[in-house]
Amino acid sequence: MVSRMFRLETEVDKARRDLLRRRLRDTNTAASPVLRALRGTPQERDSPLHVWASDPAGGLAGGLVGHTWATWLHVTYLWVDGRHRGAGLGTLLLTEAERLAAARGCRSSRVETWDFQAPEFYRRHGYEVVCVIPDYPPGITEYTLVKPLG
Repeated sequence: MVSRMFRLETEVDKARRDLLRRRLRDTNTAASPVLRALRGTPQERDSPLHVWASDPAGGLAGGLVGHTWATWLHVTYLWVDGRHRGAGLGTLLLTEAERLAAARGCRSSRVETWDFQAPEFYRRHGYEVVCVIPDYPPGITEYTLVKPLG
């Protein structure tokens, strides 16, 4: 039974969001020896990892945006301009990001992609599907894939 002494609010509150994040982090750190060991190390914080490809005119031909954290590379975005698809640019971007991540001590990589995007591309590059979420968003399937690095 929920007590009537609680008041629920729904407004966006960045200060409370930050407080909640700190308290959740503290709770998780107390519960996990792995997270406790990360505290105070360079691996504790996300480190941005970006790889860009420019065309001969200097325009954006493609790019990969991600971050490294706790010995993992997380690929957030990988995009190649339609004019350059099929030429291996996506492979170059992904391979360079994995190389940089491994140099930072990462042992694994992860990515989320939708069924109409690139699950087969990642499979061809050694990624394995570990999660499938059908109808997210409605009519689309989301995949989470992982790969050991090194």
